Amino acid sequence: MKGAAVADSDWASLPDEELLELRLCDLPVSIGESPLLTDSIRTLRRELRARRLRFHPHFWLSDEWFTPDGIPGIAIPFYLAHPRLARLESSQMLEVEGGTPDWCMRILRHEAGHAIENAFRLRRRKRRIELFGKSSMPYPEYYSPRAHSRSYVLHLDSWYAQSHPDEDFAETFAVWLANPADEWHGRYAGWPALKKLEFVDELMAEIAGRAPVVTTKQRLEPLHQITKTLREHYRMKHDSYDLDYPNFYDRDLRRLFSADAGHQHQLDAATFVRRIRRDVRRRVARWTGAYQYTIDQVLEDIIQRCRALGLRLAVPEEQAKQDFTVLLAVHTMNYLHSGRHLVAL
Repeated sequence: MKGAAVADSDWASLPDEELLELRLCDLPVSIGESPLLTDSIRTLRRELRARRLRFHPHFWLSDEWFTPDGIPGIAIPFYLAHPRLARLESSQMLEVEGGTPDWCMRILRHEAGHAIENAFRLRRRKRRIELFGKSSMPYPEYYSPRAHSRSYVLHLDSWYAQSHPDEDFAETFAVWLANPADEWHGRYAGWPALKKLEFVDELMAEIAGRAPVVTTKQRLEPLHQITKTLREHYRMKHDSYDLDYPNFYDRDLRRLFSADAGHQHQLDAATFVRRIRRDVRRRVARWTGAYQYTIDQVLEDIIQRCRALGLRLAVPEEQAKQDFTVLLAVHTMNYLHSGRHLVAL
């Protein structure tokens, strides 16, 4: 079926293995057919109007979330355009980034921060550079966040504002757009990040009512031009999240589980972790902001180590689950802080 035209009535009923053979450009989907996207875009436009901003970003479907440099528009991942594609994304990546109304709005506000900088060429402002840094700074493949820093707002997961000056501005804009001034003043009182919010507030007041300088409707990598198959897309996506994760958790696993002969009749640790992996993966993702797919790779390594070390339960299952969840969270945080944390957006 690779490269073939897709009938509107057929493709959504295909099993995953057949669906993965379709090319992205052949998917008959659009933003207008998704209630999640149409409602979210409508909400974003309403919020911008309420701030008297004459800024109307355009939107298109692509293979991921992004705002291209110099373009005042936002690319949205194709899987949000149809429930069947969202299910495939979930089965492949264990989550659907932007798949709930709240999550979708958080990302849209963030991307709108990039887009409005493009529309009004705000990156050139001297004060913007002083507070956030230079946009010319290279994007890191990985970044090492400081979880307790008060120099950055908290909006998207994984302390994303810390990854690059442009992301810092976009995150600050998103917080400003989503909350009344008294709320962000109270939330960030005493934080260095407050100066950034106050700057964005002053900057948006300055451009309120003004027409954008850049008005191009260019679309970069639109869905209809992407010829890779869904299988190729997810293979590339999986490769980008693969971990080169050392087996430094053996000591912690031996503390939690046991290889002693006295526990040989207890449940083996590898089976136990497989049994609880879905629940603990979800909890740790919520605590740390790490992608569930990334955590699942760590879990797979842990399962292999449990099997290689011949570990078994040494305490009641409920206690073991609680202790293991903490262990997994700690090692996930170590990963996030190791300088190998993949930039998500």
